[in-house]
Amino acid sequence: MTPVELSRTVLRAVRCAVDEGELSVAVPVRAVVTPPGPGGCGDYATNIALQLARPAGRPPRQVAEILRPHLSRTAGVAGVEITGPGFLNIHLEAATATIALVREILDGHANGHAIDSGHDSRGSHSSHESHTPTPYGHTPTLTGQVIPLRIPYDIRAEVVADSLVRIVATQGGRAEVGHVRAGEAVSLRPVPAPEDPAPLGADAARWALLHPAAHDRPRITADHLAQRESNPLFRVRYAHARARALTRSAARLGFHGEPGDVPVDVPGAEVLVRELAGYPHALSAAAAQHAPDRLARHLVAIADAFLAFQHTVLPLGDEKPSAAHRARLALAEAAGTVLAGGLSLLGISAPDYL
Repeated sequence: MTPVELSRTVLRAVRCAVDEGELSVAVPVRAVVTPPGPGGCGDYATNIALQLARPAGRPPRQVAEILRPHLSRTAGVAGVEITGPGFLNIHLEAATATIALVREILDGHANGHAIDSGHDSRGSHSSHESHTPTPYGHTPTLTGQVIPLRIPYDIRAEVVADSLVRIVATQGGRAEVGHVRAGEAVSLRPVPAPEDPAPLGADAARWALLHPAAHDRPRITADHLAQRESNPLFRVRYAHARARALTRSAARLGFHGEPGDVPVDVPGAEVLVRELAGYPHALSAAAAQHAPDRLARHLVAIADAFLAFQHTVLPLGDEKPSAAHRARLALAEAAGTVLAGGLSLLGISAPDYL
């Protein structure tokens, strides 16, 4: 079950409670589902009970208790716990969660390519396309919102704003960038770079400016060009290239990726699934907080998890490709897809070969 599907499941639980007379509220248009915060547990959490408490005239935990059995009966849900003032923490069946996550990432990627390649020659979506998957991590959270970004004449501010235009668009919003003159209010002012990053080249220069938090002074050094593990940019791009290499190697062995069960005892699998599941939250946080560094750091976390997992994907020795290998390959391909998409949002290339 993907976050999008789980959001619909939460709304169905609310609708069931209303239909059965347990709650007297208007069913919301959207239910927010995110990875659990501090003190939470499970795979995902929702604050829907807190959202409905006032209109229902009940304490949030009481609303959560009403919704819990409706959620627990859903196929693919292993259990539901209530934490804090009334957060519903949802445990998914491991195999179901992984399969759905990988499928959502890969289907969204395929759909994005279909639209980009002119699938709808009229330049607009046809009626059936509204039901096709959207690129992974894209949400309508900021739909209709215009985000003004007023920046000084500074290279780092320019690069941060340029990335935010794309990041905000993934959440349905539109960022409008404008420069300010002396004395005018600034809405985006990251700490300037100590020197011109251009000698690093386009990709490394952008990473040097985007990876640190806005309040941190970026380091403009040749370390960003080093092809070694100590360089986060290299690890992200290398992980993407390795994912593509695994697909090519699998093709030569006569098999392809298929979403399937990847047991948590496979080295690196559990962490990789968790980091991929957290990507939409990192993307929405980057948009809401005007912080592309949130996205950059999450890409590093995904890359590190993938690099620990990659060695399990291909058959070893005389081993024949099996359903397990196809499932692991699909998970690796999902990781590569997310890494490429995230780098693209930052304006950084993701080569297939390094």
